[in-house]
Amino acid sequence: MFNIRIPQRNARQRLRPRSRSGGAGLLRIMLGLGMAAFALISFFSSRVYNPVVGENQYVSITPEQEIALGLQSAPEMINQFDGLDTDPRAQQIVQIVGQRLVQSSIANQADYPYEFHLLADEDTINAFALPGGQVFITRALFDRIETEGQLAGVLSHEIVHVISRHGAQHIAESQLTQGLTGAVVLATYDPNDPRSRNTAQVAVLIGQLVNMKFGREDEIQSDTLGVKIMSQAGYDPRSMVEVMQILAESSSSNRPPEFFSTHPNPENRIGKIQAAIQDVFPNGVPDGLIR
Repeated sequence: MFNIRIPQRNARQRLRPRSRSGGAGLLRIMLGLGMAAFALISFFSSRVYNPVVGENQYVSITPEQEIALGLQSAPEMINQFDGLDTDPRAQQIVQIVGQRLVQSSIANQADYPYEFHLLADEDTINAFALPGGQVFITRALFDRIETEGQLAGVLSHEIVHVISRHGAQHIAESQLTQGLTGAVVLATYDPNDPRSRNTAQVAVLIGQLVNMKFGREDEIQSDTLGVKIMSQAGYDPRSMVEVMQILAESSSSNRPPEFFSTHPNPENRIGKIQAAIQDVFPNGVPDGLIR
């Protein structure tokens, strides 16, 4: 008989479970890839053609949903800016100029129920548009502009945001960004490894910067196409240059760097506006336009 002693594992060795970190990591990667694929497929399947601006866009909501979203959001925005201005004459001016721009330009090709509002806020120099045709300008900016043409420059810029469906595009882009950054976080974050948090933070930062880039491009498009809308409605587009100069003077102090701002610096937009004016009027701006 062979007397061979087989070594026995001690109780601690027998009861120690096998590590599952490798399997859990693979599962996170697979789930992350699935999430990223779903986000990409959803985004690229939302492509539609916008005949007003003549380009393909990625939007995840319909024009009817844009209108509903704008109408639902308008009261909250009005409250945030001290309500509507109580000067009926000033309100009428904003509405008349806004409707002239819409009815006499390519903006009338988009079936949005435009409404133009003067907000009572005397401290915030701003103008903005909600999806679906709700357009706003604050009293602080209204009081700084000096001519009807300058007001037309502000409102035409905001009208372009509406007809270009920038709000709807941002919703789709935000959904894509959230899906992709969520996928990166899911695939790389290990709760047992604190170092993986840095990867998750970088992913979120990249997503934010991508959306900021889209915002700056939207502003440039609104400037250049706004020149066309102004001109079609009988306004001198050089008034938009004057608006940029007013904004530059008003925001020259305590302004964040352009790279981290959704709005390019006003003085950096003037050159593109002037180029757009040259494209519309290659032989020079004619006399008789409203300034």
